[in-house]
Amino acid sequence: MKLTCLSTTGGGGSYHSPASHLLELEGLRFLLDCPIDLTALADFSPVPLTGDAGGLIRAVPRYLSPAAAAAAKVGGIDAVLVSSATGVLGLPFLARLPGFAHTKIYVTEVAARTGKLMMGELVEMHREFVRYYGPDTGELPRWMEGEKLNELLSMLEKAVTVDKGDDLTSLMPLYSPGNIEECMQKIQPVKYGEEVCFNGIFTLKASSSGLELGNSVWTIKGPRASITYLPSSVFVSAHALDFDYSSLKENDVILFSDLSSLNDMDVDNDKLDEHAMDETEHSLCRRSVLRDDGADVDEKIAFLCNNDDIKEEIERISYICSCIIDAIKSGGSVLIPIGRLGVILLLLELISEMLHSSSIKVPIFMVSETAEEIIAFTNALPEWLCKSRQEKLFSGEALFDHVDLLKEGKLFLFPHLHSKDLIAAWKEPCIVLCPHWSLRLGPAVHLLRRWHADKRCLLVLEQGSDAELCLKPFMPLAIQVLECSFLSGLRTEKIDTLLGVLKPKFVMLPEGLKSRCSVKGRPWSFLYYSKGKTIELPNLQEDFEVHLGTDVAHRLQPRKLNETTAVARLRAKLHVSSGQYQLAAAEKQSDQSKRHLLHWDAVDPDRLLPALQEKGMVCSFAADDDSSGERSVLITSPGEALVKITSDRTVIYCDDERTSGHIFDALSRVCNGI
Repeated sequence: MKLTCLSTTGGGGSYHSPASHLLELEGLRFLLDCPIDLTALADFSPVPLTGDAGGLIRAVPRYLSPAAAAAAKVGGIDAVLVSSATGVLGLPFLARLPGFAHTKIYVTEVAARTGKLMMGELVEMHREFVRYYGPDTGELPRWMEGEKLNELLSMLEKAVTVDKGDDLTSLMPLYSPGNIEECMQKIQPVKYGEEVCFNGIFTLKASSSGLELGNSVWTIKGPRASITYLPSSVFVSAHALDFDYSSLKENDVILFSDLSSLNDMDVDNDKLDEHAMDETEHSLCRRSVLRDDGADVDEKIAFLCNNDDIKEEIERISYICSCIIDAIKSGGSVLIPIGRLGVILLLLELISEMLHSSSIKVPIFMVSETAEEIIAFTNALPEWLCKSRQEKLFSGEALFDHVDLLKEGKLFLFPHLHSKDLIAAWKEPCIVLCPHWSLRLGPAVHLLRRWHADKRCLLVLEQGSDAELCLKPFMPLAIQVLECSFLSGLRTEKIDTLLGVLKPKFVMLPEGLKSRCSVKGRPWSFLYYSKGKTIELPNLQEDFEVHLGTDVAHRLQPRKLNETTAVARLRAKLHVSSGQYQLAAAEKQSDQSKRHLLHWDAVDPDRLLPALQEKGMVCSFAADDDSSGERSVLITSPGEALVKITSDRTVIYCDDERTSGHIFDALSRVCNGI
């Protein structure tokens, strides 16, 4: 088994740009996630351009997908396993490759549907650049030549995880709607817990990761090993189905790809911002820590599944809502270009509660190509939601509170800023949720230009990207900016406890976690990976089990080899199905009376001598047998031959074909055979 890390989390964090890997198993290549690092957009100037671009690139953007570029280099991918909607975004790049024709893509139904909506919206927002600059011809643009290329590399090092010397061919023109459709036709959607067989060798199963609707952890089971692909996960969620860690127990290998604990959010204790920490320090610093290495399984599970993380998340979003209410009270509008579906759903709920309690009437606009469809299907997916949401269904309540906001005329959904209905309904101050968090695409660009000089207004950004670079085209800035971090995966202090519950044999960890995870006294072995390097895992099992069909077993004629073992000879075909080797009856069975016997066991010299003499051969024991246990039978007629016999082997020396035949017949009489 070989693993190559193609990309680590981008500047937008592990949610918007998950890590991707190339896994080689039994001669097959698996691509694990294929995201786009959209933080590269920060190096391009938004359109329409007003004033100086400030060194930003004035051109149609190109998009960074190291996973797609790596897949093109290796010449083909057998299967793609996608863990989230953001892990889908780079797949249409693969649709352009000739080696992608027979590739299968596995992703949950919800992630596939959400991912398709996100790709379509990205293409639509990108068209604004095309209308302004003209179409991207696909040829190398001028800004990727000479000094401009060096400037771009320098900027990318700040904005995204690009190292010096990286091949910028991973910056590609955006795909077309046709590429999206071609890609979607190759997708095989799955449900949680559903087992699918790939290539007859592997069984694939997706389980809930808890981070977002449809996000998954993958199990790959083959004849020699079982592997867990563990991307960003959370044990308890306020909207999605909780992390199904129990289905991952005792898999041989865990590929730990949750890199969220490497973010600043985990290091500096989730500060909302440097000014807000005094008010929230007490509530945000309380975290349970399991320090007893002798804790039993129930204690470990209780520690992993406590509600501390989700309580902090709700407190964090509540604080954001309080800042939103303050801005509204001052007469300012609020712009929220956050791309997390779960956060948006919780924001709408808490904003609704605060507006109601404060008796403030202000419109909430959701401006997005996908707004209506996203809002509609979030209320039609009860089996993908957490238990508390599912209970609402049985009690006759709406799964999410935005249903009531729509009914009451407080929430408005529009596809574009220039929609006639939006213009008619527009009123300030207001709250607007819209794409894109990069501040280079979509309605957020136009609304930020409208409000950037108003100190009463509020811009809510997610930490992870370079805020200074993102805001550069909108300077000078008077609008209030609130940078927020959200729960993106497992806390570092829970990793070791989780491994203790899952009990793997090998754990593949990112190099950055080497100093954060305890190695001493652990029954599992660690391997560490880093971007661009290939590591090889030794075979966990040289041998493998073979299942015998009932019809084949009935034809066996076993012979007893010793007190505990019997042997039989058979003719069968070897098949692989659902990760298991099976022996099935051959179409044509050979005539057992005509086939040569296979012999075993040591030869008894005292039985061989009379057997040779019965064949009319003149023979005797050699007089020079030594005490080492070797005995020799000397044959003088009808031809000359010598048979040397020890406890572990018999060697026949003879150059006469007729004599050799007689010796073989004699051996067949004194040896066991099948």
